[in-house]
Amino acid sequence: MPEKVTKDTVLCYVVRDGKLLVFRHTDYSYEEVGIQVPAGSIRLAERPEAAALREAREETGLSDFKIVRKLGETRYDISPYRAEIQRRHVFHLELTEPTPERWASQEGHEGVGEPTRFECFWIPLEAAHVLQSGQGALLGRL
Repeated sequence: MPEKVTKDTVLCYVVRDGKLLVFRHTDYSYEEVGIQVPAGSIRLAERPEAAALREAREETGLSDFKIVRKLGETRYDISPYRAEIQRRHVFHLELTEPTPERWASQEGHEGVGEPTRFECFWIPLEAAHVLQSGQGALLGRL
């Protein structure tokens, strides 16, 4: 097994009316990728707050996000998927623009390859324990 690298990432808890914004990858089954919140890597010289807003916009196709506060940091070992430990900066975000209950979104990858397709939707906060790979670790701090 290769040595594990530590990578800084962000996780976004977008909450409105007691519900959490989540998505699923429409090109994969729930068994493979589960239900997730907007999340991703922090780019070189990017502040965690800027990365959180960028990832929320890229993955949902929406734009009116505001950071409410940083909830904390967690560490998550994503082996055996990748030899990587994620240092996750977790943020509570507010979304002010209206949304449907469900909508399709996609994230391009700087024009490289096919876009990643998502279905975004809202779930009750009490049901958020279904999030994949430890993403719900700091929900209790909301």
